[in-house]
Amino acid sequence: MSHALHHAMGSVQKYGGKVEDYLAIHEWFDAPKEHIHDFRHRMFRHHSQGINTMVEVFGPSLTNSDGQTIPTQWIGEQHLLEDFGFIPSPRDWVSALVGTESWMIRQARSGKHNEPRPSEFKPAPIN
Repeated sequence: MSHALHHAMGSVQKYGGKVEDYLAIHEWFDAPKEHIHDFRHRMFRHHSQGINTMVEVFGPSLTNSDGQTIPTQWIGEQHLLEDFGFIPSPRDWVSALVGTESWMIRQARSGKHNEPRPSEFKPAPIN
């Protein structure tokens, strides 16, 4: 599966209803494609915690256009099973990282990454 539409068609085959009943959930899983245009977009939502977050966003169930109530967790599981054949955990993704960059382990001086150093701070002029 490579497109949310295909996943939604799979949901229709599995649970009935119409593509529109499921499309928003499958688009949610694939939304990081807007920023990362290859398989790596999946590391952000395609895991067990991603399913849990999706349930928080969409609610625990939906009623499709056939009147059937479907747990949204099932739809998330279907998406990941179609993509991978199993449901990875966030640990599975992180353990697959090959290396680290210095910015990944650096600690911010003040606890805020974007806060300027005192020497860089220029107060606004008072009118």
